[in-house]
Amino acid sequence: MTVVVLTGATRGIGRAAAIELARRGAEVALVGRDPERVRSVAEEATAAGGGGRVHGHVADLALMSNVRILADEIRGRHEHVDVLANNAGALFASRKETPEGFEQTFALNHLAPFLLTNLLRDRLAGGRVVTTASGAHRSGRLDLDDLQSEKSYSPRVYGTSKLCNILFTRELARRAPELNANCFHPGVVRTGFAKNENGIWKVIATLGAPFLRSPERGAHSLVWLALSDDAAALTGKYIEDEQVVAPSDQAQDDNLARSLWEQSAQLVSLPADARS
Repeated sequence: MTVVVLTGATRGIGRAAAIELARRGAEVALVGRDPERVRSVAEEATAAGGGGRVHGHVADLALMSNVRILADEIRGRHEHVDVLANNAGALFASRKETPEGFEQTFALNHLAPFLLTNLLRDRLAGGRVVTTASGAHRSGRLDLDDLQSEKSYSPRVYGTSKLCNILFTRELARRAPELNANCFHPGVVRTGFAKNENGIWKVIATLGAPFLRSPERGAHSLVWLALSDDAAALTGKYIEDEQVVAPSDQAQDDNLARSLWEQSAQLVSLPADARS
């Protein structure tokens, strides 16, 4: 049975993907930060009728300490993970730091999947890593001297974090040939992901909802990359609507990908052999 670990599983495309993965018979480990939502989605996924076990993990992935606890929980339960779907992410209207001192967009959208993947790498051999990126990466501009957005903060920070997802995916594919690493743009999806903010972002998310993709459609590429035989040979690719697409020029910069990896590894205190 295929074992899938899915972060950001309680809303939007994460919830839709959890239900569809379970319906197709996968054993699904759901990750979310709200215990009640984790329980509710686990029940929905179980009711989908695929027969695989569904269980939940509660973690705030903006905190690297929680990422480490989650990795320990998964390692304690699973000798092998077939698919790690790094789907958790958010848009924040203003700059805030986590209690660990990281800018929260960078922490949740990039450092968390980077760290979790590295902590589970030995469990993933022969498996797949699927990371939710975004077409918004094309508006991002990565400054290696300002990863924490201390010089300036704007909506572009979200796009930059999605750019980091693609750079991470491509560098992971280079460093870890024993697994398949890909990322995807889900389309502009009707989710609650900007509604935790006040002001213009909440208004845009609410008014634009009728014109956006359903979460179920947005989850297609995630499920396809996780389970499809057609995706089995892909690695280091950026996907839109189940098709390989060229990302932005900066997202294809191998030196930038390498440098981001090395700096990220230092920030989350990975061993030296994971940094270069």
